[in-house]
Amino acid sequence: MTAPSSPSGLTDEPDLVPDPTLPPPAVSDEAHEKEARWTPLKIAVWIAIALLGGVAWVMLALVRGETVNAIWFVFAAVCTYLIGYRFYSKVIERYITRPNDKRATPAEVRSDGKDYVPTDRRVLYGHHFAAIAGAGPLVGPVLAAQMGYLPGTIWIIVGVVLAGAVQDYTVLFFSMRRGGRTIGQMARQELGRIGGTAAIIASLLIMLIIVAILALVVVNALGESPWGVFSVALTIPIAIFMGVYLRYLRPGKVTEVSIIGFVLLMFAIVAGGWVAGTEWGSAMFHLDREVIAWGIIVYGFVAAVLPVWLLLAPRDYLSTFMKIGVIVMLAGAIIIVMPEISVPAVTIFGENGLGPVFAGPLFPFLFVTIACGALSGFHALIASGTTPKLVEKERQTRFIGYGGMLMESFVAIMALVAAISIDQGIYFAMNSPAALTGGTVEGAVAFVNSLGLTGSPLTADMLTGTAVAVGEESIVSRTGGAPTLALGLAHIMQQALGGQALMAFWYHFAIMFEALFILTAVDAGTRVARFMLQDSIGAWFPKFRDVTWRPGVWICTAIMVAGWGTILILGVTDPLGGINTFFPLFGIANQLLAAIALAVVLAIVAKRGRSYVKWLWIIAVPLAFTAVVTITASLYKIFSPVPAIGYWANHFKYRAAQDAGDDSLGAPEVVRAVIRNTAVQGTLSIVFVTLAIVVIIAAVVVTIRAIRAGGGENSEDTPVVSRRFAPAGFLPTRAERTLEKEWEPILADERAELAHRGH
Repeated sequence: MTAPSSPSGLTDEPDLVPDPTLPPPAVSDEAHEKEARWTPLKIAVWIAIALLGGVAWVMLALVRGETVNAIWFVFAAVCTYLIGYRFYSKVIERYITRPNDKRATPAEVRSDGKDYVPTDRRVLYGHHFAAIAGAGPLVGPVLAAQMGYLPGTIWIIVGVVLAGAVQDYTVLFFSMRRGGRTIGQMARQELGRIGGTAAIIASLLIMLIIVAILALVVVNALGESPWGVFSVALTIPIAIFMGVYLRYLRPGKVTEVSIIGFVLLMFAIVAGGWVAGTEWGSAMFHLDREVIAWGIIVYGFVAAVLPVWLLLAPRDYLSTFMKIGVIVMLAGAIIIVMPEISVPAVTIFGENGLGPVFAGPLFPFLFVTIACGALSGFHALIASGTTPKLVEKERQTRFIGYGGMLMESFVAIMALVAAISIDQGIYFAMNSPAALTGGTVEGAVAFVNSLGLTGSPLTADMLTGTAVAVGEESIVSRTGGAPTLALGLAHIMQQALGGQALMAFWYHFAIMFEALFILTAVDAGTRVARFMLQDSIGAWFPKFRDVTWRPGVWICTAIMVAGWGTILILGVTDPLGGINTFFPLFGIANQLLAAIALAVVLAIVAKRGRSYVKWLWIIAVPLAFTAVVTITASLYKIFSPVPAIGYWANHFKYRAAQDAGDDSLGAPEVVRAVIRNTAVQGTLSIVFVTLAIVVIIAAVVVTIRAIRAGGGENSEDTPVVSRRFAPAGFLPTRAERTLEKEWEPILADERAELAHRGH
């Protein structure tokens, strides 16, 4: 098996001899090591970063005053991310992935202009980040804020460095080494028939739930919002224009098309406000949630069958401008405004687990509620779906996989800060279900003031005044997290820019931002689901495995869209609100999928040889923690006798009421919906946790065998010498810039030929 051949960490692969007529396809190991040497300036900078991060953590975790300044959240997060990326991800690169830029990636070897396309690392970073950053980092931290700021902050920041980014990076790398195979395909190849079959079934079912919930959040954000509907719809033709521009009109002009796309995106946002203010615009784009749901279903199908360069990659890249821009802008506003946070480090609901936003003890429910912000199984589907087929050079996987996940975690921290920056009473009035508040201002005031919160009591004027300020009729029981995040963002931004007069603008801007943020995960998720189903059907009908066979593409896309579309329509028409009933299942399923992905990576690393064994803990630690958390949460949901926590307890409670003709729990259609949904949730919970346990056991068995044997079968694609070059990170090093200049004429000719073929 493979073993490190030198301190540079490259594995013993067949000797790859580059074409002597071309410049080198990779920077030499000596040049890498020279640029990595420590200088007094580098040492001083990293000491300063470590000290600032340490002070921030002390202020958050140890210095307990009545309030804590929000800037410490920003400093703690950024400093920890920088240290994690510079040091921890380098350890993973050096001792676990061991990339080799002399080796061609699948995007180069199989380039077909549709699914396999060598893509500029900056564009791909944007596409990957846009695809992975869905509802989780926005909604989960907002809901988890009911337990206080400290538990969520620790899990989001520390969890991403040690777990989430590790999963994303390793899955992306090992999928790329296997031709871009999905996590299900890799599981079948690495874990055998039983473990692989369980992983494939679990991945397909979990994918349906995840995409449906992502789409449902979009529907709730855009429902009856002409501004949001118009602006988000306009991003589709803008993205198509960018795709055509970059491929045929001005190939390679990434900066140029970025500026054009950014200007057009800003126009779409402003124009949405103009259109919504007109009579015809309000009538045309004021759509109810079911109509928007069908529109998203159609969009999901079209986006998944079109060539990736035409809509998916440029649209995700376009939305990344807004995603990263808004989050960085919010972080800057926090530093300027320096809002004081009065929420306790750990609230009473963090101690007793009986909060009105969601029920269950801090362990394990905090972790599954935050979900994507720290660790997400959905990312493993993207990292083994579209992204590995687009990577230009192997070393770029660290920047895209590990770096992309750090940015998502920063989104989660900003969402948490936005949620805890508003008044506690208003937070609970917005996030408590209508069944508890009655859906009225008076009912919300009475309920919230009965919770025993610290600080001033909630008043009716506070709720009505806030609703008027953001241009809404009511903010009571606006559950699901998105409206709370929008209010928090508007509350902070208006203090930094525009004042109270722009409060409504910032609120609706944030709502539109969230919809755009999440929709990009729907289109990428659908495409990945199609890849997974094509491969599964291909076991019986090999033609389906050919991703260029259009009938197979259309059939499999239609099946997967029909699956998540059915769940979406059920959620949209659910009288109790689909988010309230399906989000807990989303969180647990998502984390179970992360455990499956880490289990597959564990087996792959163990099979690589003896030199990898002492580094297996980097994968084993997050796998063990995630497995314990998610299996425990599943057992709570399946067996808890408390109706607020257990699916089946709630199911039998409503069923008993139905049998007794008791209407105290709601109208007959409401009771029937709860009975149906809790049965679906309870059944899926049993299926998901069973499949995950099977996969984990299979992975542990394979890992132990590989350790004893000193390695295992190498299932990577046969190495092919690369005939292109690109830098590894966002900014090229000095050696990379020098080599890039040598390659520029050659790659320019390639782009010109591609454009000519397109014409």
